Amino acid sequence: MEATTNIRPSKSASVAPCFWTNSEVLQWMKNSLPELFNKYGGFFKTHGIRDENFLDLSIDVEENTSITTCLRVFSNIETLSGESKYYCETCSSKQEATKRMRIKKLPRILALHLKRFKYFEVFKQYKKLSYRVVFPFELRLLNTSEDCTNSDRIYDLVSLVVHCGIGPNRGHYIAVVKRDGSWLVFDDETVDRLDPSNFEEFYGVSHDLGRQSETSYILFYESRDV
Repeated sequence: MEATTNIRPSKSASVAPCFWTNSEVLQWMKNSLPELFNKYGGFFKTHGIRDENFLDLSIDVEENTSITTCLRVFSNIETLSGESKYYCETCSSKQEATKRMRIKKLPRILALHLKRFKYFEVFKQYKKLSYRVVFPFELRLLNTSEDCTNSDRIYDLVSLVVHCGIGPNRGHYIAVVKRDGSWLVFDDETVDRLDPSNFEEFYGVSHDLGRQSETSYILFYESRDV
């Protein structure tokens, strides 16, 4: 239920329009009657949870790291401050807050998108992050959500998309797919077999920005209990 408030006009004070919500009235008081607001105003400490669907997880990458570390960082508590402050509907203003992402339901096919393209203000453009990110053939995910709908799962790598080039507007993509126990590389009209020992070349090559490289961009893992 949404509460509304009527304010009787007076000759000596500004008037808030009728049928405003409580949050709108509070904001009006904060701007028009600061002394009254400072005297009577207080703050709520709220804790909100919402469910969101996803088809892939976009994870940040750092130098010399691994997929398991990236997933751990993905679930860390993030502080929202500065320009990233959270808009609080209760107090009608932006407030510092914390945010945390947890997986409630693990998917059958887990798609991991590595955020290898980052905008740098100093360059006024996006640059490719060719950081070395080690990914395993077998990935175990622990479901840490308190109200999870399925238990922990073991995933097997079944395919990946590789970006070849120095930036988002240069180069092209190739696909590596596991079929009948063998790995195949699809590069336009060319299809070749790939030995699993050569997967390391897709981890990343350097911390240098804008360097020519063939790096993993999207990883696809399939759950064993399907």
